[in-house]
Amino acid sequence: MKAEIIAVGTELLLGQILNTNAQYLSQELAGMGIDVYYQTVVGDNMQRLQHAIEHAAQRADILLLTGGIGPTQDDLTKDALAAVLGRSLHIDRLAMDQVEKFFVNRGIDMTENNRRQALVIHGSTPLPNETGLAVGIAIAQDEKFYIVLPGPPKEMKPMFDGQAKPWLLQHALTDEMPIYSKMLKFAGIGESLLEDKLLDLIQAQSDPTIAPYAKEGEVSVRISTKAESELEALKKLEAMEAQIQKRLPKHMYASTDVPIEKMIVDIMADRGLTLSAAESCTGGLLMESITSIPGSATMFQGGIVCYSNQMKEKLLHVPHALLEGEDAPGAVSHEVAEVLAEHVRMITDSDFGLSVTGVAGPGYSERKPVGLVYVALAERGKKTDVFELRFSGNRETIRIRTVKTLLHHLWLRLITHQPESASDEVVQ
Repeated sequence: MKAEIIAVGTELLLGQILNTNAQYLSQELAGMGIDVYYQTVVGDNMQRLQHAIEHAAQRADILLLTGGIGPTQDDLTKDALAAVLGRSLHIDRLAMDQVEKFFVNRGIDMTENNRRQALVIHGSTPLPNETGLAVGIAIAQDEKFYIVLPGPPKEMKPMFDGQAKPWLLQHALTDEMPIYSKMLKFAGIGESLLEDKLLDLIQAQSDPTIAPYAKEGEVSVRISTKAESELEALKKLEAMEAQIQKRLPKHMYASTDVPIEKMIVDIMADRGLTLSAAESCTGGLLMESITSIPGSATMFQGGIVCYSNQMKEKLLHVPHALLEGEDAPGAVSHEVAEVLAEHVRMITDSDFGLSVTGVAGPGYSERKPVGLVYVALAERGKKTDVFELRFSGNRETIRIRTVKTLLHHLWLRLITHQPESASDEVVQ
């Protein structure tokens, strides 16, 4: 089946917010075996919104509309869809109870326009909003299927996953075999190189299908298959997963959709290992990625953001001769990265110490180019490894890639118990 996503909101057209809903829905629909051929963005205008719905219905079987279902007069999505379908709107009692309860619990007077958030189209299935107030709707007419969802992602995602997806499976995909998927996660490799390693599998794919996805610092591969039973699907998916894992054993870190920091936290917590970090150019991003994972308190001892040379000297005892002077290698150097990792490990008495020092940009530092970064991995009782990295991109890209690359080196150490070669250079 074919689907079209219609994102409603003038703020999207003005570029004031990103349309992350379309990205999420496209990925979810692909996993259900539904092809998304078009994505449309339309402003808060009744006539243009009706036209967008009518046009989409000519080329898609499933229409998903996000946004424009709030309390204000420019929230017109349900009005426009009702007009196109020739149906009336009415207040859903359960949804209205939720809206009224919200205001009563907070001791706030409810304005009349908030009643609009409980509107549903006659004959539709209300989709309860677990994290907000505006009720969604699902409706079938003339062999077309319409889903209306809230605009805020924190409301849209749980509504689609918990309400809309089951409705589509029950009403729109009744003749389709279920689709089963696995998400394989990779680190320390770019999308282009990963695709090259799997190119013959991708080109020959029929069942299971293989779809790479990339975002800063990591790559994912979704493998999907249709099958009459979960057991049959697992056999096919696991066979394909084994082929892929065999080709990329040093990069495939998970067969579920989790970040590499989650794997590291789980491994170290299970083994009773501890970690600390010293960061310069990443400014705490490494520590934030680790501490954002539940359970990290059992393995993360602490860290230091040593942005200035003074802090490197005062808090982590980096020798002044390494940082400044005519013959000094400078803060952005192999030598300083090594000292930072070793000293933060010793100060915190942790099993592992990580460090980052580099030039995130936009300008040069110490006459060294943007994208030059040194990271180090110290382990109790073992030689410290230092890696020279060279990245392209803007400041944020360099910081994210640095963190993900260092975490990849730590993951490799944890799964192999063998230090990586300190001469490796990563270019992305």
